[in-house]
Amino acid sequence: MELTKQLAEAVLSADPLQDRQAIQMAKNGLLDVAAAAFAAKEDEGHQKLMTLVEEEGGAAQIPVIGQGKKVSRQSAAMLNGYLIHALDYDDVHSDVRGHPSAVIVPALLSQLTAGKSYGYRFLAAYITGVEVMARLGESIGKAHYERGWHNTGTLGAIAAVCAIGYLKNVSQEELTKAIGFAGAQSAGMRKQFGTHMKPLQAGLAAKTAVWSMDVACLGFGGSDSVLDGENGFFSLYGDQELAERRLLEGYGVTWRIVSPGLWFKVYPFCSAAHHAADAIESLVKERASLRDQIEQVDVIFPPGGDAALTERTPLTGEEGRFSVEYVIALAVFGYTFSLAAFTKKAISPELRTWMKRVNREYDHTVESHPDAVPKGRFTIVKLTLSDGTTISKRVDIPRGAPGHALSKVDIMQKLNSVTDVSHAQMIVQAIEEENDSSYLQLLA
Repeated sequence: MELTKQLAEAVLSADPLQDRQAIQMAKNGLLDVAAAAFAAKEDEGHQKLMTLVEEEGGAAQIPVIGQGKKVSRQSAAMLNGYLIHALDYDDVHSDVRGHPSAVIVPALLSQLTAGKSYGYRFLAAYITGVEVMARLGESIGKAHYERGWHNTGTLGAIAAVCAIGYLKNVSQEELTKAIGFAGAQSAGMRKQFGTHMKPLQAGLAAKTAVWSMDVACLGFGGSDSVLDGENGFFSLYGDQELAERRLLEGYGVTWRIVSPGLWFKVYPFCSAAHHAADAIESLVKERASLRDQIEQVDVIFPPGGDAALTERTPLTGEEGRFSVEYVIALAVFGYTFSLAAFTKKAISPELRTWMKRVNREYDHTVESHPDAVPKGRFTIVKLTLSDGTTISKRVDIPRGAPGHALSKVDIMQKLNSVTDVSHAQMIVQAIEEENDSSYLQLLA
């Protein structure tokens, strides 16, 4: 099979705008992107990257979100990708096992030079990017993530270059080459979770997509079969046979941005801990003075269900974004899951000591809920109290996930919490009018 060429053909020939649900979900996605980015606009790591980019110089073409500055197209893709993903407050897609919009949207925004606008085609390109990234996630196989790859980085560049290709209506040959350039640079490691490098991997994937399309459109030489064969992308990173079955199956019939859909986050930390967050909040509300009664907390996952939660003994709130132990402790101590709880500030000794009561367990015998998000996943939080009794709560579909999704009003509240109401309303208007150029300027 010529997967690379066939993917390019499928991307360029489909019409996502026939699906009104896909259009609305894309508009909600752009709202959520704005909320995630503005929440992180003073991020320390982003400021360091901004200093580096400004020292290097270059054409001032594309705004950097929330900074009142313009930088080159590739640098804007990197900086905006970092910013959107900086707080782990951006959307997730269960098929991707990662964060599509943090890569796709910055790559698309970097095409809007000199006030250029693509209107409705911008939304279609966004839908396309999510579609490709979800299909790549389905096709790469579970082992890819479990071996330590960061899917947002490794799959994002290819998905984003497909989004750009659709936006600009490039030739099939150009897109095929661009997919190859992006695939050759795909990277990202889960080892970097809890550090500045984690969101930078999203930014670098967006930058790679912009560069890959630029160089492809120059006629630069490269393979037109990077996804194929023994030494191709899927053979190196995952499962070639699975990819040949799944990557292109039914392309364009339904859209992954709708089903299973984007997951817009309620909490500013890794989605793998959201089930536990809902569970412990529910238990705390049900029973007064719980903190003084808890002897032990068992958090039960399906095997591999906590793979993204790399920190068991975090030292800072930033590391705590990837720690179910920290999330449980916050709720028990009566703290809210606010942005302020997940900064570089050190976790108090009292909380760090209490986190030792939290134990992770894995149970492959638990029957999964048919509508669980992600598929096959659940979390059970079981509390053993000082009198020997136990109470527990199971969550299969956390708040914000498809099936328990945030409404447009909910996302607006998220945006209103990080920028003023009048500004938020202007962003909504630009999105509803499908004015991508105005949207970009309002993000600046």
